[in-house]
Amino acid sequence: MTESQNFIDELLNEAEVKEQQLTLAHYDLIIAEIGRLYDKIEATVREAESEIQIINDWALNRNSKTQDKINLLERKLEAYIRESGQKTIELAHGTLKLRKNPDKVEVRDLELFLKNAGQEMLTIIPESVKPNLNGIKSVIRMSGKIPDGVEVIAGQEEFSVKLNKEVYNDAKTEA
Repeated sequence: MTESQNFIDELLNEAEVKEQQLTLAHYDLIIAEIGRLYDKIEATVREAESEIQIINDWALNRNSKTQDKINLLERKLEAYIRESGQKTIELAHGTLKLRKNPDKVEVRDLELFLKNAGQEMLTIIPESVKPNLNGIKSVIRMSGKIPDGVEVIAGQEEFSVKLNKEVYNDAKTEA
């Protein structure tokens, strides 16, 4: 081999090494670009979540104001039905109702209650005994006496508005 051939071989080897280094650098830049694109995706998701939170806060604020208006109007309707002395008022767009919830009984002192409780006031499950609240209410209704260890919680009157959805939906489609 001659000196010039060795020189050419050396140049070719150097060129191949440099080309391989450039190829590796090129692919490394591609990997870096993929990393930047993933970062961009994460930033977009964070920004979207931030915007969603802003929209949700706006909707809650707006709905809170609307709910306050609904509560005010329902109080006016409740005052009207209570003033009228009626229990139910049927109107074109809905029904107003005033109903008394049933009384509730609560056993405050189980030991005291069990000392005097009759069979009708108990539910016996093998290996355990527990108060039968419906049975207790029945005994109170029949005898008028409240068993020891029991407290009667009077049912409260409850107001409700039931919208007539058919009329409401018809009105929405006409508007």
